[in-house]
Amino acid sequence: MAVFAGLPDRYNAAVDILDSALEAGLGAKVAVRTASGDTTYNEVAELANRWGNALAALGVEQEDRVLVALLDTVEFPATFFGAIKAGAVPIPVNTNLTADDYAYYLADSRAKVVIVSEPLLPVMLEAAKGQGHLKHVIADAEWRRLVEQADPELTPADTGRDDMCFWLYTSGTTGRPKAAVHLQHDMRFCIDCYAKPILNMTADDVTFSVAKLYFAYGLGNALFFPFAMGATTVLNAAPPTPPTVIEHVRRFRPTIYYGVPTSYAALLAAEPEVWAGADFSSVRVCVSAGEPLSGSLLERWKARTGVDILDGIGSTECAHIFITNRLDDIRPDCSGRVVEGYGAKVVDDQGVEVPDGEVGNLMVSGDSICAFYWNQHERTKAAIKGEWIDTGDKYTRDSGGYFRYQGRSDDMLKVSGIWVSPVEVEAAINSHPAVLESAVVGVLDENRLVRPEAHVVLQPGSQPAVELEEELRGYLRERLAHHKCPREFHFVDSLPKTATGKIQRYLLREAGAAKPVTA
Repeated sequence: MAVFAGLPDRYNAAVDILDSALEAGLGAKVAVRTASGDTTYNEVAELANRWGNALAALGVEQEDRVLVALLDTVEFPATFFGAIKAGAVPIPVNTNLTADDYAYYLADSRAKVVIVSEPLLPVMLEAAKGQGHLKHVIADAEWRRLVEQADPELTPADTGRDDMCFWLYTSGTTGRPKAAVHLQHDMRFCIDCYAKPILNMTADDVTFSVAKLYFAYGLGNALFFPFAMGATTVLNAAPPTPPTVIEHVRRFRPTIYYGVPTSYAALLAAEPEVWAGADFSSVRVCVSAGEPLSGSLLERWKARTGVDILDGIGSTECAHIFITNRLDDIRPDCSGRVVEGYGAKVVDDQGVEVPDGEVGNLMVSGDSICAFYWNQHERTKAAIKGEWIDTGDKYTRDSGGYFRYQGRSDDMLKVSGIWVSPVEVEAAINSHPAVLESAVVGVLDENRLVRPEAHVVLQPGSQPAVELEEELRGYLRERLAHHKCPREFHFVDSLPKTATGKIQRYLLREAGAAKPVTA
């Protein structure tokens, strides 16, 4: 595509994204800020070079995989870029998993080396038992020793723009995760299509992402976007609790803040004392992805902080956001328009585009789409059709080119013969002042007919009661067609979610109908 007109055939993403900052004279600038201190571009680049040489000394060769189970510390960018520069393939993975999960990743990827933060070491050592391909498990202290002993100068591997660069495992909402294989040019495509024209990011920006670096969304937010632009990234190794997030924003004064709907809701629900020292005055834009952002949440956030949220949709397979709102065009309950450089269409089950306003399957094209799923030939064929990938999401598109999320393909409900979007019903429920968030699923009644039911998390201070259920029912009848209104409401403390904040509606369906609410 035109965005890659200047990319050479021989290309290494780490040289482009990390080393270019040094060539631009930004070596002495702070690249990473953490609670432990600041690290300059020169220092990150040297750590990356040393790590790349250390990998070679460990016997890691080009295209060998390196599993990265690191918290959000300065070691992460050094490890990630160092591996890529050396020609190895880093695989960031969730740092909140079990030994069984990590054993699956190690076996599936055939990683030769795993680098792990010290708190995760016992679980990783358990996962490493019996792994035939794994040669080295390296924790923080050993990593530092290897880096200190390695050469600070690294000759980049002779990679091409279409060579393997990094893998990202999908969140696995309904089964074992799949490894999306990304190529050397994918990060540059996201930078040129989203970071520059959508966020207007420059070297003056300071970014802070609630989404961690092991997510595709967080990896762009807090790593390859700021590094490519010569900006500064704020990393937080701790869980993103409301007090921690608000303190980081107050202390480090980011200009771009990235969250997910779950984190925005949690912040808004935090106790008043948590907000006592809050200061979002440095933030010029907030971004949301991972799950659709309800219009009511957007409005409450703007009222509390004075900052708009750009809602968008991305995926692990596409590396980052491909449909988004714009700074001058924010529409509640809408994913926005296609990011230039990508294509999007809404099709029926036969692959034929549906008319504007009709619900269909969202297909996306663009040069950051993964090449394939590792060791998943049939699932690759099912998802990737030529230049297009089936996102698994149901959407509508209007005549103005605006896309609105309707739900995952397996979450849609057919009530009285009519398709119902759980997201539309949830948005209406969430607009009630007593509601924090909700999830709507279909349950079979005694006649084997689908009926929508709502699982509702209330705002702090609101109490579940029969009277509130009746109030919600009347509230929704004024806003939704009769067949869309939930037949029952179940008040719950929390909703089951993936690590990326996506609601796992299938767990609610599997659990069956909950007991009726009592006063």
